[in-house]
Amino acid sequence: MTGKLIAFAAVALSLLPLREAMTQPPASPNGPVYNDKGELLAPADYREWIYLSSGLDMSYSEGHLAMGHSMFSNVFVNPEAYRAFQRTGTWPDKTMLVMELRGASSKGSINKNGHYQSGGVMGVEVHVKDSARFNGGWAFFAIAGDAPAAPIPASAECYSCHRQHAAVDTTFVQFYPTLIDLATKKGTLSASYLQDQEKGEAKR
Repeated sequence: MTGKLIAFAAVALSLLPLREAMTQPPASPNGPVYNDKGELLAPADYREWIYLSSGLDMSYSEGHLAMGHSMFSNVFVNPEAYRAFQRTGTWPDKTMLVMELRGASSKGSINKNGHYQSGGVMGVEVHVKDSARFNGGWAFFAIAGDAPAAPIPASAECYSCHRQHAAVDTTFVQFYPTLIDLATKKGTLSASYLQDQEKGEAKR
């Protein structure tokens, strides 16, 4: 009997590492991946991530449509970052926000009014949080097809615009209706965004 108990105990101990491995949270499968040149590899399955919002013909400067045609912008975020935002009201390291651009059509099939998304992807932009790699924590990338992309230079206007006007951690959470209320409750709205809000209220 003693021998059987010893054998059972030995088997149980041998299974402990396997059980511990099974209970550990899996490594993030959706974080940024780079090649040896530091270029970001295109996230292939971003349309299976969390959808945040869509915009139509949005522009952060006055004037006509720069592209000369209407476009939708669809924003997705990797699921791990979304769940962390739900808990904290801000973005963790390795967050990836993907903005997909598609054409907007008004005439087609049975549609008589408004716009719908049509055609293939016209562009993809990625906003990545990787504090160990980028000064300021974040970097922008413009993805063309499946080709790896180098970071957009930090001198580009998009960086300063996001720093000056973004609601949370240099990201435009103010345009994501499922998150802006959460960030308000968590108290993570940026001072610059709150100042923009005050200025907007003062003009009304």
